[in-house]
Amino acid sequence: MPEDPDPPVAPAARVAARVAAQALLADEARVAAARRLQPAATTATGRARGAGQSAWPALDRLAGLAARLLGTPAAQVSLLSDVQTVPAAAGLDPQAHAGAGPLAESLCTVTAAGEGPLVVSDAATDERVAGLPPVTSGAVGAYLGVPLTGQDGHVVGALCVFDPAPRTWNATDVALLSDLATAVASELELSALSVDYEAARQRWQLSITAAGIGSFDWDLLTGELVWDERLIELFGYGGDVDGSDGPVVFDRSIEAFNARLHPEDVPRVSQALTECISTCGDFEAEYRVVRPDGSTRWVQARGTALAGEDGTAVRLLGAAYDTTAQREADVRIARVLESMSSAFYSLDVDWRFTYVNAEAERLLQRPREELLGGDIWDLFPGAVGAAFDTEYHRAVETGQAVTFEAYYPPPLDGWYEIRAWPGPDGLSVYFVDVTARKHAQQAAETARQAAENANARLALLATTSRQMAETLEAEAAVTALAQLVVPALGDWCLVSVLDDETSAGPPTGARAAARRERRRRDQPRGQRRGLHDAGSWHRDARARDLVRRYAERRLVELDDSAFLWRALREEQPVFIDDATAALTALLDPAGEGRALLAQLAPAAGVIFPLRGRGRTVGLLSLFIDAGRERWSEEELATIAEVADRAGLALDSARLYRQQRDLAAAFQRSLLTAPPEPDHGQIVVRYTPAAEAAQVGGDWYDAFMQPDGATVLVIGDVVGHDTEAAAAMSQVRTIVRTLGALGEESPASILAGTDRAMANLQLTTTATAIAARLEQDLDERERGVTRLRWSNAGHPPAMVVNPDGTVTPLLGLHPDLLLGVVPGTGRRDTEVVLGRGATVLLYTDGLVERRDQPLQEGLEKLQAVLEDLAAQDGDLDGLVDQVLARMLPPDPEDDVAVIAVRLHRQDRARPAEAGPGRVPPHVPPEPELPR
Repeated sequence: MPEDPDPPVAPAARVAARVAAQALLADEARVAAARRLQPAATTATGRARGAGQSAWPALDRLAGLAARLLGTPAAQVSLLSDVQTVPAAAGLDPQAHAGAGPLAESLCTVTAAGEGPLVVSDAATDERVAGLPPVTSGAVGAYLGVPLTGQDGHVVGALCVFDPAPRTWNATDVALLSDLATAVASELELSALSVDYEAARQRWQLSITAAGIGSFDWDLLTGELVWDERLIELFGYGGDVDGSDGPVVFDRSIEAFNARLHPEDVPRVSQALTECISTCGDFEAEYRVVRPDGSTRWVQARGTALAGEDGTAVRLLGAAYDTTAQREADVRIARVLESMSSAFYSLDVDWRFTYVNAEAERLLQRPREELLGGDIWDLFPGAVGAAFDTEYHRAVETGQAVTFEAYYPPPLDGWYEIRAWPGPDGLSVYFVDVTARKHAQQAAETARQAAENANARLALLATTSRQMAETLEAEAAVTALAQLVVPALGDWCLVSVLDDETSAGPPTGARAAARRERRRRDQPRGQRRGLHDAGSWHRDARARDLVRRYAERRLVELDDSAFLWRALREEQPVFIDDATAALTALLDPAGEGRALLAQLAPAAGVIFPLRGRGRTVGLLSLFIDAGRERWSEEELATIAEVADRAGLALDSARLYRQQRDLAAAFQRSLLTAPPEPDHGQIVVRYTPAAEAAQVGGDWYDAFMQPDGATVLVIGDVVGHDTEAAAAMSQVRTIVRTLGALGEESPASILAGTDRAMANLQLTTTATAIAARLEQDLDERERGVTRLRWSNAGHPPAMVVNPDGTVTPLLGLHPDLLLGVVPGTGRRDTEVVLGRGATVLLYTDGLVERRDQPLQEGLEKLQAVLEDLAAQDGDLDGLVDQVLARMLPPDPEDDVAVIAVRLHRQDRARPAEAGPGRVPPHVPPEPELPR
C-alpha cells in the first residue's frame, strides 16, 4: 500500500517556515544581537563541556521551571541567529539538541517571526507548523512558544514548551510562559555581559603579562616625573617636543600629567597626591585621561611615598594601568540592570546589600546609599521569620533557585513575587511588586463572594416567595418557612402563628384580663394569647425532635416579660445575646423547657415579626449555635425580607380561610336541610371550589308537596360569583315555591319556572332536574315507586338498583336550559324503582373539569357507584365516597349532590335513616289514588 501523502496543511507550513526564516535572516542587526547572546561555552558543533554538564545552568533551570509549571515533558530555549542553537533545555536528550540547525525547520522560527506567542493545540492539523520535522517526527503534538526580546528590542530567539500529544493552552499558560521568557531574556543579557566582562578581564591580564602595567617615579625634590613607555603611550604622548611631526613629547613634569587629566578629576587626584606626600603614605586613585584624539581612557594608579632622612617625602613610586575595558563592562552591566523594569539587588554571604538597581530603590522605599553595605535583616526586620527569611536561607543552603510570593508589612505594605538564586558571592534577587494584582485578585474574590451571597439571597427569597405562594394553608406555609431559613440563616428556628382574630400583643384591660382568666383553666398560656408554635426545624436531624418538644413547652412556660411578647408588642426585631442563659431565666423553673433549652444550647437568637397588610400574623425565632458567626447586616436584611414575604403569605392564607369560610357559609345559607319522609332517606352535600370566595350557582333542594309526594331538585346557574349565587337564590326560590304550592309534575314546575324568570326579567340561564317520587295502590302492594322527572339540560341522574346495577336516567327528549326560551315545552319521563334503590342527582362539577370530558366523567361515576353498591354501605357513606373518589384535591368547581334511598315500606324505618321529618300538615306517605 502506498504511503499516505502529506496532509494538506504540511506544504503550507513548510513554506510559512521558510518565509519566516528569510525574514529573520534579512535583519542583520537582529542576527548580530542574537550572536552576541550565544554563550561562550557553546560552539557550532555542540556544548564544550563534558557529558552531563550544562554550559548554562541558570537557563536550564528556567527551562525546567517552564516545563514543570506548564505540565509538559519538555521545554527549550532557542537562539536564532543565522542558525538555531539550543543553549538550554529540559526533558530532552542533550545529543538531540546539540549543534546548530536550520531556521526553516524550527517551530521557534515561526514563533520569533510572529507578532506574539505561538499557541498550537494540535500541531499535526495546524497549517502554520504541520509540515515541520519536529511535528512530522511525532516529537511535537502541542506547542506553546514566546519570543525572546533582547536589550536593544530585537527578537533573538524563543522560549517554548511542547508535548508529544495535543493539548489545550489557556491564557494563564501564555501569561506564565511570557513572564518566564522575560526572565530568560534577562539571564541571556546578564550572561552576555558576563562574557564581555570576562573577555575584558582576560585582555587586561594579558596586558599585565605583556608589561601592560606602566610605572612612574616622581622625584619630589627635583620635580622630575619619569614614566615608562606604557604610561607615555597610555597618556598619548610621543617623541616631538612641540608635536609638529607627531604627538607632543612628555616633558617629565607633573604639569604634563595634569594636562592629560580630565578637568573634573584634577582636584580629586591632586588632593590624593597631596595627602600621600604630606603623610608619607600610600596613593590610590582612578581617573580619566583625555588623549589628544579626544578619546578618554580610565586609569587606575597606586603608589607610595618614600621619606628622606628628615622624614619628609622625597620620592613617589607607583604603577598605573588602563581600566577602560573593565569600566565599560561595568557600565554596560549597570545600564542593563538599571534599565530593567523589575527590581534587582544582590546580597553578599553576610546578607549585606552589594548592588541595588533603581527599581529596587523605588520598591524598597530607601536610597541605595542607605542600602548598600547594610544588613537586610537589620534594614527590614519585618522579613525576619517570614517567607523571605525561610526561602532565602533555603536557596543558600540547597544551592537551588527559589520562587515565591510574600507580603511585607508597613511601611512597604505590599505583596512581592520574588525569584532568588544563590551564587559564590551571595544571593541575587529579582522581585516585582504584585500588590495591585493581589488586590485585584482579592477584589475579584470579594466581588465573587458578594455575587454568590447576593445570588444565594435572591434564590432564598425567590424560593420563599414560590413555596409560600404554593399553598394557602397556614400549617403547610409554616413548615415550608422553617425548612427554608435553616441552615441558610440559622442553626434552628421556631415559627409561631397568631390566631386569625388575635391582636399582636399581650391582652390588656379589665375585660381582656377577665377573658384571659376564664380561659386559663383549660388553655396553655401561649394559646391564651392566641399564639402557638406551628413549625420548627433544626439543621441536625437528630435534634429536630428536641426542637419540636421545646416548641410544645416554651409558650406554656414563658413569663410575661419574654422576648417573644416584646417582639409582638413593639413589632420590631428583638435580639437575644447569650440566648441560653437569657431564655432560661424566662422559663418556668418547674417546667420541662429549661432542660430542653440546655440541650439545644443556643448562643444567640433573633425574633422577627411576620407582618402582612399592616398586622402581625406570627413570629420567626432564629437561633445560632456557639460555633457560628453572628448575623451580618446582609443576613439580617435577608431575614427581614424573608419575614416580610412569609408574613404576607400567612396573611394571604388567613384572608383565604376567611373568604372561603364566608363563601361556604353564604352558600350553605342558601341551602336548606331536606325533609325525611317515611321510608325515604335523603342525604345532601355541598363542596365549594378550592378558590376562595368562589361562590357558585350550584344548588340542591328537597321538599314535600301537599299530597305527601317528595320532590327532589338539583340545579346549576351559569357563573361562579356573587351574581351567580344571587341568581341561583332566585331561581331556586321560584322552583321551590312552584313545587311546594301544589301537586305539579316536574315538567310543570320547570315550565312555570321559565315563565316566572321571564316575568321577573332574570337574564341568567340554569340547568336543572326536578324529580317526583309517586306511588299508587298497586305499586305500594308490589313494593315499587315511580320516579317522574324532567331534565333542563342537566347531567343525568344515576339510579343504583337494589341488585347493584347502575342506570343513568338519560331520558328520550332532553329539554332546553331554564331561561333560554320562555314558554318552551317541558316533558316528564318516568321510571319504576324497586325498594332499596338509590337515586343520585349532582351538578356538573362532579363529572366534568378541564382534564376530564363530561362523557368520561359520567362513565367514571357509573363505575364508582357500581363499586360502592357492591360494598352495601349506608347512604351517607356512599355519598361521601363518591365525592372522595370523583373530586381532585383542589376542585375547580363547586359541587352539589342530593341522594335518596327508598327503604322497604313493609318494615319499620331503619335506624341509619334517622328520624322522619315532614311538615305537620303533610302526610308521611303520598296519598294513594283509589
